[in-house]
Amino acid sequence: MKKLSIVAIVVFLNVFSINAQQKISLEEIWTGKFRTEGMDELHSMTNTNQYTVLNYDRTSRSMQIDLYDFATLNKVSTLIDTKNHSELNGIDSYTFNKAENKLLIASNSSPIFRHSFTATYHIYDINSKKLSLVTDKAIQEPSFSTDGTKIAYAYENNLYVLDLISNVTVQITSDGKKNEVINGITDWVYEEEFAFVKAYEWNSTGDKIAFIRFNEKDVPEFSMDMYNQGLYPTQEVFKYPKAGEKNALVSLHIYDLKTNKKADINLGNYTDFYIPRIKWTNDSNTLSAQILNRHQNLLNLHFINATNGVSNIVLKEQDAAYVDVTDNLTFLADNSFIWTSEKDGFNHIYHYDKNGKLKNQITKGDWEVTAYYGYDAKSNKVFYQSVENGSINRDVYSIDLKGKNKKRLTKQTGTNDATFSPNFDYFINSFSSVTKAPTYTLNESILGNEVKKIVSNESLENKLAAYNITPKEFFPLITEKGNKLNAWIIKPTDFDTKKKYPVLMYQYSGPGSQSVANQWNSSNDYWYYMLAQKDYIVICVDGRGTGFKGADFKKCTYKELGKYEVEDQIDAAKVIAGYEFVDASRIGIWGWSYGGFMSSNCILKGNDVFKTAIAVAPVTSWRYYDSIYTERYMRTPQENASGYDENSPINHVDKLKGNYLLIHGTADDNVHVQNTMKMIEALVQANKQFDWAIYPDKNHGIYGGKTRLQLYTKMTNFIIEKL
Repeated sequence: MKKLSIVAIVVFLNVFSINAQQKISLEEIWTGKFRTEGMDELHSMTNTNQYTVLNYDRTSRSMQIDLYDFATLNKVSTLIDTKNHSELNGIDSYTFNKAENKLLIASNSSPIFRHSFTATYHIYDINSKKLSLVTDKAIQEPSFSTDGTKIAYAYENNLYVLDLISNVTVQITSDGKKNEVINGITDWVYEEEFAFVKAYEWNSTGDKIAFIRFNEKDVPEFSMDMYNQGLYPTQEVFKYPKAGEKNALVSLHIYDLKTNKKADINLGNYTDFYIPRIKWTNDSNTLSAQILNRHQNLLNLHFINATNGVSNIVLKEQDAAYVDVTDNLTFLADNSFIWTSEKDGFNHIYHYDKNGKLKNQITKGDWEVTAYYGYDAKSNKVFYQSVENGSINRDVYSIDLKGKNKKRLTKQTGTNDATFSPNFDYFINSFSSVTKAPTYTLNESILGNEVKKIVSNESLENKLAAYNITPKEFFPLITEKGNKLNAWIIKPTDFDTKKKYPVLMYQYSGPGSQSVANQWNSSNDYWYYMLAQKDYIVICVDGRGTGFKGADFKKCTYKELGKYEVEDQIDAAKVIAGYEFVDASRIGIWGWSYGGFMSSNCILKGNDVFKTAIAVAPVTSWRYYDSIYTERYMRTPQENASGYDENSPINHVDKLKGNYLLIHGTADDNVHVQNTMKMIEALVQANKQFDWAIYPDKNHGIYGGKTRLQLYTKMTNFIIEKL
């Protein structure tokens, strides 16, 4: 046998290396090959220094709620195993009573909208190991009273209370009716835009329930045809207030279980307002309520006396644009409270006394607090997450109540998130970055040092190594106008600066959002790596209006959604077109939802820059979207007609030159398929050629069965053919 020359060996090895590189397939992405291991339904206990996790045993096909010790990570016990309870058809979620000796377990969950669902609920007594039904009906949002003797729940728009001692159920509201009145559960627009469903709360002694009532009789209805399998379609009809239309009339009430009487709370001279949050203070007779005007630029925090119904405003938040609702209201032992606000230009933590007088601004700086974890009275420390280490990163910090002695508790740069033990001695840290798959570790909370690793995804990292992909690179992109924007780029593995590559840009761009983040891969990222293996460069740029860089950066798009964000994507594409390795004639852009609105505008207003665009479930006119979201950023169409119309893709269809793919699901209750149908008609009447796909009975996520696989195959083929 002849010996190969050194050059021949090198060439052979290079060719072998390229050929040996595994190719990511859409089937692998959408059948879960790259799924990460985690800690499902992680709950920190409140009475013991322990936590629970929902586990699944593949051998017995059963589910367990397991209890672990924070200090050692050792399993203490299995609280319940479904194999021992044939009547329990799996565990979808669970909650404890305050004493943590009983569980409410949801199974057979049936989704309604994004967050809402009905389910069968069982009560499980951990000590006696007895399981019993709350009711044989599919109900919503059950919760234990604070003393654990009762359970409240919603059924068909009314509230009920089950007494666990007498086993008697009392109906406490009776006027609930579909598409007319809802008690204790939010309507569609509150659920979607204020992100909560349970609109009732127990007080600390368990003898009063505060709840919000929604009168939606005058709210316009939206209907969707559902094609299903029958001979005739059925129709889903629900109340959906579009921008400028009538909202549900909301009112606040307190039901006294001792007297069985309902008190109507007079909140004062408000018209057309929202109640985005209610929460009892530590005083069982004092309820807090956040009241927001329709323009959402004035938020008042009310303290309400449950005995006489007197309401006092203790705190006001006002902004020239809009005020974001906070979930971080926390009452301390003396009924002083923690509050977060971006009133100084960045989201920070504040401490107020029980009367609403500012005691101290706890955190300060040109960076944002992104999560508030809690206050430990023992150490006088507040624990939180922030972007102080760069807006694309997240770290966990501690600081004392006076704003002194701040410590960064996480060591690795990327995305860190904490679940603290009840005594704040430990926290479970979940960490990931673009190069490190999620890990879960036990850390002590004084300095943040790691005690023990709990879960890692090294096997996934090893699996992915065979594909020889090039991870995202972060960089600042500076436009010709001088706007400095966060960006990432994915290059082909065998990237050659002498070649000219086509570019696909991805963005979402919605107010306060973030797509450029130092965290592990989503399903879309694997798709981008797959495209990179096909010699495409993929780039993402977060333009003005996105989040975590201060209020001015985020709120500059106020009243002009789709103006500055679109400018930034077009300007970014022009910068990218100037890179020596980019084929300037082959730049495309895609997005979903707000991102679809953006990609549609980009190929129209930037028709000299973008060759191809894909828009999935896009808003094509903000006149068709809901009141709370749209008016927060745009005011009403009646007040701001030009802001709505000048940035609507429908009004720019005559500018289309490139390749445009428009995709929507017919059962999208969020961004209605009406948006796409109106866009189609406008394109047809402008005599523009385009591609489109409609997915019957699919909602905003367009999934189920092989739907995602088919959808991404279609988009991949479109990119290969048109870009």
